[in-house]
Amino acid sequence: MDIISKKWALLVINTIGNSRNIRYSEIRDTLGEINSKVLTDRLKELEEAGLIKREAYAEIPPRVEYSLTEDGEAMRKAIAPLMKWVYSKNAGRTNTPCDKAHLKIVKK
Repeated sequence: MDIISKKWALLVINTIGNSRNIRYSEIRDTLGEINSKVLTDRLKELEEAGLIKREAYAEIPPRVEYSLTEDGEAMRKAIAPLMKWVYSKNAGRTNTPCDKAHLKIVKK
């Protein structure tokens, strides 16, 4: 609970889950308002908790991709009903990172 209750953690999980593999810059661009240090911290914490996997490729320039582990995917599926409930109460909002993350869950 300590990790997933931190600001941005659930949105990072959902953003990674919306893609099979995603790079740091794509996560940052999707979430928009997230600070780079916060994103880096959340990614490290989520990886240490076993919710995401970080894969570094030995290329020039270096390439790193993130994906959900089985536990991360289970977490994402578990939060989907909560997000649907919250947004059923706030229909019509579409301009925040939370709203965008929710819309991608609903469309899947």
